[in-house]
Amino acid sequence: MTLPDHRLTQGERRVRSFNPHWKRLVVPFIALVLIAAAGGAALYFIPADWEFAFHARIAAGVICLALLMIWSFVPYLQWKNTGYVLTTHRFSISTGVLNKSTDEIPIAKVNTVSSDQTFPERLLGCGTLTVESASDRGEIVLRDIPRIQDVRTELFRLVEDAADGEIDGR
Repeated sequence: MTLPDHRLTQGERRVRSFNPHWKRLVVPFIALVLIAAAGGAALYFIPADWEFAFHARIAAGVICLALLMIWSFVPYLQWKNTGYVLTTHRFSISTGVLNKSTDEIPIAKVNTVSSDQTFPERLLGCGTLTVESASDRGEIVLRDIPRIQDVRTELFRLVEDAADGEIDGR
């Protein structure tokens, strides 16, 4: 999920590591509860004296497991395997469960840092962070960043330090 210490360059220090906000897990959790309840109800209401009861219970179990995998387990793995690492030299975004994709923005190339929050996001303390850089990609929009204002402030401070030629405020 995060940038291992042995991948940091000399003098580079990790400032902050985090996953997307937990709100991304609300719908998968609700799906988990509903599928488990529906599966339990299906198993309960299958008559025991029915000649195909065993096969019906197996089918209900397989369907519940498949739905749990698709609607709960896979979104959890995607959330868990999405990581953001802010160091003194770069902002790294890592995504992917089986295939890994990593984007790194050198702090020195960041032009603009902005954040947007809807009212519910303000209540939860998360939001959308937009990082504009002088690179091929131009603008990267990162949704569901926890503690958005702290991350924005820290990133902005690092950008200002890089522009002044300072490292860690020195």
